[in-house]
Amino acid sequence: MPEGAAPADPFRCAAAARGRHDPLAATATPAQRWLLVEHPGPWPFNAFASDAIEPEVLGELAAAIRVARSRLLMIRRPGRQVDTTERRWAVMDNDAGHGAVWGTWRRSSDLREAAAVVREPLGPATGPPRTTLLVCTHGRHDVCCAIRGRPVASALAERWPDETWECSHIGGDRFAANVVVLPGGTTYGNLDADSAVDVVSSHLAGAVVPAYLRGVASAPPFGQAAVVAAHERYGPLPAEAVRFVEGRRTGTGSWVAEVAVVRDGRTTRLVADVVATERVPAMLTCAAHQETSATSYTVARVEAGE
Repeated sequence: MPEGAAPADPFRCAAAARGRHDPLAATATPAQRWLLVEHPGPWPFNAFASDAIEPEVLGELAAAIRVARSRLLMIRRPGRQVDTTERRWAVMDNDAGHGAVWGTWRRSSDLREAAAVVREPLGPATGPPRTTLLVCTHGRHDVCCAIRGRPVASALAERWPDETWECSHIGGDRFAANVVVLPGGTTYGNLDADSAVDVVSSHLAGAVVPAYLRGVASAPPFGQAAVVAAHERYGPLPAEAVRFVEGRRTGTGSWVAEVAVVRDGRTTRLVADVVATERVPAMLTCAAHQETSATSYTVARVEAGE
């Protein structure tokens, strides 16, 4: 560095993505079921490669989530962590009609119960769905997740202390801070402490905020694009009022997606044409060693179906 020159600011993928105007839509990580395991950390780059859980039990958990198309996440309470001997685990679906199962663990072997639950259908919910808010703060995976995620986790925990958890990597580091709302798997990005409280408040009041909506975990990317478009056209609507039904590929990088929208007690079937395009290669994470091209999904047409 030349004498007297100011040091360059470190590269931050979230700031760069905002500068490029990277599209949020259709970037949520698909998952049908969620296995959450409480562990205060610190989490290594691969949170489940730590010595917190015995390798044999980890293998059983990994096998279970593959069968159930689940997502495995480490969780912890925001703020100062107290390393208790009894930690929690949970299994939940995107479908709010299914009841979540919560348990506790002291030893790795206790998590075999969680693996067994993951493999089996969850029973019907016996009351109103219990909201769980997951904020990615996995700094060892990407520094933006810690820098931007922790203030969001703190702000949400102040408002919803029982519902809010920090979590390990959920994908889309460049959209930090990222929040997943369960049940439903609705994923929001580009949040800060103020906007996160507003967005979650609106979501819980029955109005998804499309401007921050990355997608829903229950749909593939092309289906997520159609879901976001439906919220933009017909909203404000609750998350459960817009549901990806099915889709089919119509060509290389193109699909037709069917979405059901419930509004004023009536269900409308929407059909959307979705096109995938490769964006200009860029550094998509803070730790990236080379530029990578991300795929964006655009809704070319959406109209009521037959």
